[in-house]
Amino acid sequence: MTSLTELKSQILSLTRDYARQAHAAYRPAADPTRSPWTQGSPIPYAGRVFTETEVEAAVSATLDFWLTLGSEGAAMEQELAAFLGIRHSLLVNSGSSANLVAISALTSAKLPEERRIKPGDEVITVAAGFPTTVAPIVQVGAVPVFIDADPITGNARCDQLEAAYIAGKTKAVMMAHALGNPFDLSATLAFCQKYNLWLVEDNCDALGCSYSMPRPLAESLGFNENSPGLDDGPDRVVRWTGTWGDISTQSFYPPHHLTMGEGGAVNIVRDQKLKVIAESFRDWGRDCWCPSGIDNTCNKRFGWQLGELPEGYDHKYTYSHLGFNLKPLDPQAAIGRVQLRRLPEFIEARKQNWETLRRGLSAQEDVLEFALPTHATHWDPEQGFCWDSSGCRTDCSWFGFKIAVKPGAAFSRTQLAQELDRNLIGNRMLFGGNLLRQPAFVQLLHDNSAALRVVGEMEGSDEIMKNTLFLGTYPGLTQAMLTKEVETIQTFAHSFCTTGKPVF
Repeated sequence: MTSLTELKSQILSLTRDYARQAHAAYRPAADPTRSPWTQGSPIPYAGRVFTETEVEAAVSATLDFWLTLGSEGAAMEQELAAFLGIRHSLLVNSGSSANLVAISALTSAKLPEERRIKPGDEVITVAAGFPTTVAPIVQVGAVPVFIDADPITGNARCDQLEAAYIAGKTKAVMMAHALGNPFDLSATLAFCQKYNLWLVEDNCDALGCSYSMPRPLAESLGFNENSPGLDDGPDRVVRWTGTWGDISTQSFYPPHHLTMGEGGAVNIVRDQKLKVIAESFRDWGRDCWCPSGIDNTCNKRFGWQLGELPEGYDHKYTYSHLGFNLKPLDPQAAIGRVQLRRLPEFIEARKQNWETLRRGLSAQEDVLEFALPTHATHWDPEQGFCWDSSGCRTDCSWFGFKIAVKPGAAFSRTQLAQELDRNLIGNRMLFGGNLLRQPAFVQLLHDNSAALRVVGEMEGSDEIMKNTLFLGTYPGLTQAMLTKEVETIQTFAHSFCTTGKPVF
């Protein structure tokens, strides 16, 4: 009779065989066994990149049938935290949920009264981006204060932070590293330090990006160690994005740097108390920190008296926050653990793909504006990036290749997007563009004029909304696919050169 161990081994062996045959088109672009891309086939802007190892991990965890977050989840949380070099990572069911948990944690009555975000308090954010960076601010009863975005970097104009601050009202800054381009962390950290504000980094598009600064500047901001695996010499401190603020978030949706299908994480950089609070909000709001299925790790399950409950009320059913249930499943975490081991190669592939597109389209600089990393002044095909005098540097593992159509071009962003669509080349806007123009935020302001506050005219965010799109950089893009993208854009731009109208 076949033992259960032998039977499982047979199932997993067949699973690997099936996945190799069924999913060859989803292997990394550099994998020689990947199915080749053929002319006329779609080129997605992003997607799942995996092999039979991820499929085997998912099936193995499913056969164990624990399902809810368990040993695979605990292992991935530890491994992600170790990669980043932070105190804790907590898995959740999406990047949007991660943002909700992160900002909710800062409302907890367990925090010092003067730092706790209460209804009506303000959180500074940026107008251009993805809505669920901002929506949780409103959802916890706080007021988002919008500053403008720089059309070149896609990131917040951090020179507007001071204008956005109101003493006694401003409690935090919450912004994303746009398309894998770190925002100006040195300016933001100095601002937060000056006013004792929380910094929440939305790192959903930026896992594997790093930011460095001269050591004296870093030490003045409270940092003296590099993140694991990063070294920029003795005179500089270099750290992953998502490790500079108090708390940060990740998304593991398929377009992102690694995937669990759906999924995300809340990263607790330093403060152990924030871990307990964030975990509570993720897990129904309960006060107990025991994992599901495990009881009495505090050895006083029936020894607490909290709120107005009777003494000895079961700690597993005691709730200190108005929380949620935002955990992912253990089979998802099993997939994520395999993906995490691929992360270094995925990071490099994204950098190389961005560079390939930038070099290929350099002749279109008369009509197209390309992104620059924060602190870069320009890009040169021989020297690469040149940097400003701040001494700070960014190393981008790009989520996307950002293109803006210049005002003097004979075609519009929409026309370029339509041409890319006709050629089955995936492209996206910079998410919501200027969020203040989105129906949800227009209605929010209509219903309550005090629901948000705006600093300045939002000219940069409007420019992004009107002129910008991005292509993919994900590690499933082959050289043939990238070449097709470049050739399509070149041909389209050249068709307007003589008459101002397309000539085909």
